[in-house]
Amino acid sequence: MNVLLKETPSEEGRIVLGTLKQAVSHALEKKCLLGQYVVIWKEGKPVWLGEESDTRDQHHK
Repeated sequence: MNVLLKETPSEEGRIVLGTLKQAVSHALEKKCLLGQYVVIWKEGKPVWLGEESDTRDQHHK
């Protein structure tokens, strides 16, 4: 398989990336409004953030 690396993404790539960023932003905003936690990757480990993360951390330590 040949892969071509470009310094800047194509117009289509920029549109797709913008759409993905917008979708993730909306999903995170919705979870925040609902008081749900999110999981992110930080320093090589999953990290739970948000109101429900406190109870989850207590059960899984």
